[in-house]
Amino acid sequence: MSVSTRLMAAASGAAVAALLLSACSGTTKSSNAAANSAAPSGSANANANAASKTGLTVAYLPKQVNNPYFTISDTGGQKVLQGLGETYKEVGTTSATDTAGQANYVNTLIQQQVNAIVVSAQDQNALCTNLKQAMSDKISVVTYDSDTNADCRNLFISQASSEALGRTEVDQLAGQIGGSGQIAILSAAQTATNQNAWIGFMKDELTAKYPNIQLVKIAYGNDDAQTSYQQTQGLLQSYPNLKGIISPTTVGILAAAQYLDGSSYKGKVKLTGLGTPNQLRKYVKDGTITAFELWDPAKLGALAAYAAVALQSGQITGAQGQTFKAGDMGQYTVGASGVVTLGDPTVFNAANIDQYNF
Repeated sequence: MSVSTRLMAAASGAAVAALLLSACSGTTKSSNAAANSAAPSGSANANANAASKTGLTVAYLPKQVNNPYFTISDTGGQKVLQGLGETYKEVGTTSATDTAGQANYVNTLIQQQVNAIVVSAQDQNALCTNLKQAMSDKISVVTYDSDTNADCRNLFISQASSEALGRTEVDQLAGQIGGSGQIAILSAAQTATNQNAWIGFMKDELTAKYPNIQLVKIAYGNDDAQTSYQQTQGLLQSYPNLKGIISPTTVGILAAAQYLDGSSYKGKVKLTGLGTPNQLRKYVKDGTITAFELWDPAKLGALAAYAAVALQSGQITGAQGQTFKAGDMGQYTVGASGVVTLGDPTVFNAANIDQYNF
């Protein structure tokens, strides 16, 4: 997917912040919840009953800053870290496709000797060398929302099962278009790990269950509002018989809704995907969107924070079967390949959308 402004004063010096901005064309934002940074954990053995360390510095590196989705998720992480007595900071690029910029930020965070990096990767492979260096320096690496290769991080905090997300989005749209017709997918970046995994399962679901639905195009809006809007327009011009669009990115689905809402295709071309209730409420209520789904991004960011602290405290190492506590969210278990799954997504429609505020 794809979805952020943050808060607070810079934890590092102004000179370092300026260097980051000029080198990566991104932003750095942080808040200090503790005066001193604790040393990284060097223990290779997990002790589930170990006390949680305080004074840790945990840096969030989202796929794209100033993206509303990541604003919500990273703020969720910030609240957890402040409550635990840690220091939160956020850095990142303003483009969702600036993989070199993301790599530069990882290098800078290593130099700053942060305790943990929580990153949503723009590319599955591009950060691996940098993240492996971080781990060799005893920095815990947690990916969230969009993963790297498994050997490039300690844990991946998954929104939900990739298979469940991909298949249910197809089921949603199939039900709305009567199980037949041409459809398209409006994705984020072509290299986005999570998007590609979901799209793979979408294709599987179409093949297995919907022989009369034809996927005519996968378009890429690069998690940019204007590009996504233009891609939606292009899809409808190129495929006048298009019956539906799936956009598994919060930026993409909003841009597509905005285009459809002001066009003659409103109500005729169905739209579903992943979005936030506050962004899409208007379009659900006016009939542009029948239903869409998402998890709570704040809880995703919060779970990543709990995981980072658990790793640094020696409560887990990332091995399958280990468990850790995530405050009032409960206990979570590390699955195969170091994956921790937040839970099932929620389907939003006209009947329930006013029950949610994020």
